[in-house]
Amino acid sequence: MAAKIKKGDYVVVIAGGDKGKKGNVLRVIPKEDRVVVEGVAIVKRHVRPSQTDPEGGIRTFEAPIHISNVAHIDPTENVPTRVGFKTLKDGKKVRVARKSGEVIDG
Repeated sequence: MAAKIKKGDYVVVIAGGDKGKKGNVLRVIPKEDRVVVEGVAIVKRHVRPSQTDPEGGIRTFEAPIHISNVAHIDPTENVPTRVGFKTLKDGKKVRVARKSGEVIDG
């Protein structure tokens, strides 16, 4: 099945502790149905010094969240929307916002 959320999409978190936060998708992990969103689900990890990171210390980064907890932002209305697919006249398959019918990519 084609991906409804892709890297670079502007999404809003619709469930969980970070509900309401908006950001760009930094990474999609399709095998786990998870996405990494910029500025959402910030966690801290204690990192031991290694050859690649001689300092070590406490690092902060975005943790993956389940893809069902994010919704695409409608490009025209700036509200959460579901994503559908449409085939254009030239045979190209594109993603469309269900609320406005606006083409998301393409």
